[in-house]
Formats: sequence, C-alpha cells, structure tokens
Amino acid sequence: MSTVQKGKIGVTTDNIFPVIKKFLYSDHEIFLRELVSNAIDATQKLKTLSSFGEFKGELGEMNVKVTVDKEAGTLTVSDHGIGMTAEDIDKYINQIAFSGAEEFLEKYKDNAASIIGHFGLGFYSAFMVSTKVEIRSLSYKENAQAVRWECDGNPEFTMEPCDKTERGTDVILHIDPENAKFLEQNEIDALLKKYCRFLPVPVISGFEQEWKDGKMTDTDTPNVINSTEPAWTRKPADLTDKDYLEFYHQLYPGQDDPLFWIHLNVDYPFTLTGILYFPKIKNNFELTKNRIQLYCNQVYVTDSVEGVVPEFMMLLQGVIDSPDIPLNVSRSYLQSDTAVKKISGYITKKVASRLEDIFRTDRPDFEKKWDDIKIFIEYGMLTDQKFCDSAMKFTLLKDTENKFYTLEEYRTLIEGSQTDKDGNVVYIYANDPVAQYTYIKAANDRGYNVLLMDGQLDSHFIGLLESKIEKSRFVRVDSDTAENLIPSADKKAAELTPEQRDALTELFRCQIPKVDKAEFLVSFEQVNPEANPVMITQNEYMRRMKEMAAMQPGMSFYGELPDSYNLIVNVASPVVGQIMKDADANLIPQLKPMNETISANSAKAQAIRDEAKDGKLSDDQQNQIKHFDEDTEAQRHKINHIVSDYAKEQPLVKQVIDLALLANGLLRGADLNEFIRRSVSLLK
Repeated sequence: MSTVQKGKIGVTTDNIFPVIKKFLYSDHEIFLRELVSNAIDATQKLKTLSSFGEFKGELGEMNVKVTVDKEAGTLTVSDHGIGMTAEDIDKYINQIAFSGAEEFLEKYKDNAASIIGHFGLGFYSAFMVSTKVEIRSLSYKENAQAVRWECDGNPEFTMEPCDKTERGTDVILHIDPENAKFLEQNEIDALLKKYCRFLPVPVISGFEQEWKDGKMTDTDTPNVINSTEPAWTRKPADLTDKDYLEFYHQLYPGQDDPLFWIHLNVDYPFTLTGILYFPKIKNNFELTKNRIQLYCNQVYVTDSVEGVVPEFMMLLQGVIDSPDIPLNVSRSYLQSDTAVKKISGYITKKVASRLEDIFRTDRPDFEKKWDDIKIFIEYGMLTDQKFCDSAMKFTLLKDTENKFYTLEEYRTLIEGSQTDKDGNVVYIYANDPVAQYTYIKAANDRGYNVLLMDGQLDSHFIGLLESKIEKSRFVRVDSDTAENLIPSADKKAAELTPEQRDALTELFRCQIPKVDKAEFLVSFEQVNPEANPVMITQNEYMRRMKEMAAMQPGMSFYGELPDSYNLIVNVASPVVGQIMKDADANLIPQLKPMNETISANSAKAQAIRDEAKDGKLSDDQQNQIKHFDEDTEAQRHKINHIVSDYAKEQPLVKQVIDLALLANGLLRGADLNEFIRRSVSLLK
C-alpha cells in the first residue's frame, strides 16, 4: 500500500456510530475489556501460528500494554501479536459484521481454544469514549507494510502507510472530554483489574509504585495487572487445598475460609471450567447476589449471573468460565441462550453430586458443617426441583440432642412411637430450645423425639417436607399439649358441667392481661396431673401462615392478623382442682339465678318463634324476643361482674395464668412487675 486510501466503513446505515455509543453496551467502561481482549487474541494467534511453524520469527515480548498520555489526551492499547495488513484492516475493521477470530478459529480449531474472538463490534466500542480512533499495525508476514487507519466516529475512514517498525497493533483512542476519567491511571488500573485480572497474557499498565519522599512514585518495574494462570484453568490434580484457599482470598480478601469447594471441568457438550466455593453463611439470611464472577476465556463478563446459575446458588462464591457464554452483557440475552441453560443444569447436577459425595465419604465432617450449609441446601430444595430430588438423599435433620439423621433414618426412628390415629407420622419440632424447654421436656417424657428447626427458611422447608414425605405431618412442640401433639383415639375429655365450663371460662378469661397483638381462647383439657396447671399453645396452621407472611409480601393479610393463642387449663392439675372446688362452693351458686333466668329467656324466645305463622314474627312478638335478649345480656353482664369481683379475691388464678405467660415470653412491663410482687406476697 503506497497511497492514502479513503472510503466508507461497510455498514448498513449511517447511524451505526450513535447506536454503538448508546446501545451496544450497557456500560461505557466495557470498551477497555474489548480492546484488551482483541490484543490478547492477536497475541494468542501468533503463538498458535508459531506452534504450527507458520511463523518462524522470534516471538519476543508477548504482552499487552495499556498506556495513558494525559497531555495528549490519548489511551493506547498495544500488543506484539499477529498484526494487520491493509487488506486485514479492510476485511476485519471496515466490515463491521465480520469477526476475524471466527475465521481463525475455524482454521485452527484444534489448537486455538484460548482465542477470545469477537473482533469487529468489540473494536467499535472504542467510539463510545473517543472523538477519534487510530490503528497503527504491522503484520507478522514477511515484507509487510505497516499501516495507519483513522476514523473520527463517522462512516468515513482514512488508511495510509506508516513508519511502525515493531510487529503488532497499537489502538490509540483520543478520549472525548466527557469521558476524561479514562485518562486517569487509577481509573484505568481499576478497570483492568476488574475485567482483565486473569487474562492468559501479561497485561501491563504503567509502573509499580513505592513510597518515596513522602509520596507514591513510579519505579522502573512495569505494573503487571493480571495473573495469567488462575486456579480454575489448572487441573484439579495439580492443586492443593492451600492453592484453592489462596485463590479464594485473592477473589474475596478478608473473608473467612470457605467450608469447601467444587472444581468444575467439562468439555462436552459444552466447555465449562470454574471453582465454586461454599462460604460460611450467617444465620441472618440475606440473599447476597454478585458473589459469582462470570468469565469468557478468562475475560471478565459480569457478576450478575442470574440465569447462568440457579437462583439458590447466588449464595455461593467463585468463578465460572465458558467460551460458550457470549461476551454480551445483556442479562436477557444470557437468560434466553440455550447453551447458558444447559450450563445452569449441569452446575446444579454437579453441586448436588459433590454434596452427596462429601456426605457419603466423610459424614462426620458433613454433619459438622451442616449448620453452615443448611440454608443453602434448603433454599435449593425450595427453588429447584431437580436439586431437591437429589438433595433428599443427603439432607439432614438435627434433633434437640444435636444428633443428625437422614430423612429416611429419622422416619424409621419415630414412626413406631409418633404415628397418629390417622396413620400420619408426626414430626415434632422446636425452633427455640431455651424458650420451649418445658414443652420439649414434656414431649421427651412421653418418649417423643423433638427436632430443632431454627433456620429462617424452616417454616417454608417444613411445608416442602410434608409434600415430599408420604403420610407425614410437622407440628411445633408448643402447638398443643404433649398429650395431644400426636392425636390418639383414646383422648380424655375434661368432664365439666355446662355451668362449670361457663363459670371457669370467664374466671380465667377475665384474668388474662392485655398482650399487644394477641388473642387468647380458653379451653379445658385432662392433661397429666404433673403438668403445669395452665399451658399456652399456638395453632400450627395460623402461626405458619404468619411466619411465611413475614417473608412474602403477598401474604401480608396473615401478617396483620393478631397472634392467636390457646390458654389450656389442665383440669387434672391439683392446683386447678382446688380452684374448681372453690368455684363450685363460692362462685357457681352466686351465678345460678342469672343462669336460670338466661335459660328461661332462651326457652321463652324459642316458644314465640315456634308459634309464629310461617316463620313470620309479628311486631309484638319481635318486641317480646327483643326484651328477652336484652334481659339475657343484662344477666350476662351481672355474671361477668360477679366473676370479675370473685377473681380479684383469687390470686391463685392470676398466678397460674401469669406463670404460663411468663414461660412463653408473653408477660411484660407492668404485668410482669405485678406478677413478681404477687409471687413475693404468696410466699409469706
């Protein structure tokens, strides 16, 4: 080429550059990744040609340099790779739709696995931040003429011979003033470390610095940004535990050692390498995204890996690298790509297989780490059906004695003693062994085993297990009395007359202190005489709904409902027996006249309804019934007043109620203070 050549870039519209500037990539900073990737391509191509004997010269210094010239307003990316002739530039640069790496890969597909390859549109990302872009290139071919290409962001370009003497390509960006930050060395170094820290060819940016004369100054040592052989590119057999841990801390400085890791390495039906680490996940569960870094042939793509890995694996950390994942930052593209979906399925299968292998080969260690990995496994089972099916083999249940069981082992353990009258195996669990100690002990005393389900996902996980384990039912240990946790056909009913039931219900109800956002239902049961005189339980279904509502905004209706508790009076307790005996002698006789009047009013009102023709009441009949209803309401008011006055003289009733509330953490403030004062007085 001996003359200046002018022409138009082969595009289909004159508006290609505005499109590139605004829409090709979501972040302008991507330009640096693309240009450095192209430089790496050119370097790798020359190495491949040399290995084939098609290039017989000296390879020399095989690196990529990124140079900032703030005064000139330029940023230059230089390589010593394959270089380009004028014909190459016309083919690979002027024809935007063509990718040079694709043609090269086709020719050298058996030995060019490391070619990144998206030369074309990737190069034009330079115009997102530049007013003008120059290319100065000298091909590796013998007697090649160096060439200079220039374009200012319009389809017109200029190409002419130049005096470049070193093989390779310099891409010179004249940075737009609006993007002046890309002329700051610190900014460029940060971007290179983000996108290029693991590229296979050394990337040099400026010089290493040292503290001298009270400030950081450049040394004579080139600053190499990247590690060319990261751990995931090496064979697992060549790596020690120390290597894996060092790489983890290189990725995530300052974090605790991971629990274990999985080295991914597959070459069919797609190519995938990487290392996934299981970090220690704290109890205060929060789905932290952007833990896994996605690479394409060691080029950083993104840390937004939704769609590439299943949602539950967002809890993991590490690196995934695959040339089958395109260098495209569009999340929607990644999520719809067929290869990406296959990779996601493979990763799920690999993780499940690795967990099962650890469980089978070293169960004691697996049990030791269970509390740290439990939330990951439960989240996976709740959100991924295939993982759930695999995890049923190694999922563990832990009881309040800190013993571990597989799902199959635990069912075998309890089905003999914890099967209800309908044939359901009842899994009893606690979520706070300290607060629920009394209930756990009562269950243990009856020979029941109690699981510890104290994770933040357990309310959801329990529902999953009920759907997966045939004829099973989970109940929290404080959802009923120990005698009724596993319903049997010979349940004993509390033998009370209607008068006793009504009087005692009001006697206990009126002594329950007001608890914020809580309602209490009084009931009477024949429980063990040694059990507490009053117990408080909470309906399993409603409590579960409220717990799940706390994590699912769509269930806010349940979250707004008050907590519903059952205040169970143990009529077999000697203390309650004394309360009932006193009530029979001193309270119920006072209520007899009012109860007789209420019964009489009810009978009279019903007689009037029976006499009505065709069920239609006359005005006089309606007035009579209204009179009876009003009198009944007045009698009930008298009853409540009498019971309330009687209760004030019965501190024992208040005491047993407050004891039950205290055991459940429901006695607070002034009520707690009054309980302490009363307790002291009862001791005198």
